[in-house]
Amino acid sequence: MARITRTPATAAAEVRHVQARLSVDTSGEGFTEITNEASAFLAEIGASMGVLTLLCRHTSASLTIQENADPDVRTDLITALRSLAPRDFGWVHDTEGPDDMPAHVRTLLSDTSLSIPVSGGRMTLGTWQGIYLIEHRARPHRREVVLAFTGATGHIT
Repeated sequence: MARITRTPATAAAEVRHVQARLSVDTSGEGFTEITNEASAFLAEIGASMGVLTLLCRHTSASLTIQENADPDVRTDLITALRSLAPRDFGWVHDTEGPDDMPAHVRTLLSDTSLSIPVSGGRMTLGTWQGIYLIEHRARPHRREVVLAFTGATGHIT
């Protein structure tokens, strides 16, 4: 039988909401890690405890939390996405080119937003986890990600 435990609940006296926009220039299809930029945002605002929400403002790019230790994982994930939503599938929507509809499907398979708990001023990501913007289009694009923190800033007692 599994054993389940939890820490005691911690409450913040005052809650704030702070946000910023992150501009990401991609080089075409692939993963761009944005973990450091998200961490810098939290440090800049003095975040201590709350939730960081990230929103990719596009329908042909997405966000994910994935392993950041071995780049082969990202290579294999791109291969899997290409297999699940190939460009030559016979899509009806091709107004912006043959890679547009597969990009929409790949976004549907991943996501456009993430919510990450923040504790002690840091995201509670696992040891090998990083935050990535996934560009699903073949050519470079400028993508925008909204960073929004809701929670306590400063020292929590």
